Amino acid sequence: MIRVLALLLALLYVSAPVLAQTEKDREDVLRIFDSWNQGWANRDVELAVQDYADDADWTNAFGDRFQGKPALTEGLRLIFGLDFVMAGDSAQNEYQDVRFLGPDTAVVRSKLVRSGQQRSTGELMADRHINHLRVLEKRAGRWLIVSHLISQAHEKR
Repeated sequence: MIRVLALLLALLYVSAPVLAQTEKDREDVLRIFDSWNQGWANRDVELAVQDYADDADWTNAFGDRFQGKPALTEGLRLIFGLDFVMAGDSAQNEYQDVRFLGPDTAVVRSKLVRSGQQRSTGELMADRHINHLRVLEKRAGRWLIVSHLISQAHEKR
């Protein structure tokens, strides 16, 4: 009986952080993607970066890395000013998987398809299948992106 009770207490202790997440936490985390997507669509840097932590680390599919929100802000000002990069449209996310690792940590994977983007020469790129991996922390009651890695899936041979 004591072993069963100890096992139940251990399971409750291990699962407590996951159970501590509320539907509001999930909604708050998913809302962040609306800000990013709308910021990207409108070339609105401030909206795109509003949910990043001051010490965020961001790397895109081309290997450009920005460490810290000020560097990311300046980097996105440059990127948003490149018409060939901003050409085209991003289809709705194919998926957005939210996984809470604890009461203050979440990992979100998402995938979207970007059509109509161009190369710097103006040549049309094939549809890009873009994966995002974001790590979020809840700081002072607010979810913030602390790490964002963007990768591109290429056609399998």
